[in-house]
Amino acid sequence: MLPILISSVTIEQLLQAEIDESKRWLDLETQETTYKRDIQKRLELINWTSENMRDPNVQICALIESRMNEIIDKINQMDSILEADKLHSEIRILDWI
Repeated sequence: MLPILISSVTIEQLLQAEIDESKRWLDLETQETTYKRDIQKRLELINWTSENMRDPNVQICALIESRMNEIIDKINQMDSILEADKLHSEIRILDWI
């Protein structure tokens, strides 16, 4: 059996670092662009994940997968590619998390 390496950086610390980094980029972005919208959504989803991870009764992977499936269902009901693009960004962010 291989020994399990324990990192000194926790998942919560990694998520907090991502929140801090995203806030920095958001402050630098002055115009309302797709990039700014994606940063805002990234912050929202990371915060959502972080909050849910604090509840020991929540199975975070299952919760994220459920949210992704809800978004996919919404995408499948849309007629416009432009409308669905926002939701595709959410899927990519949740997949990263």
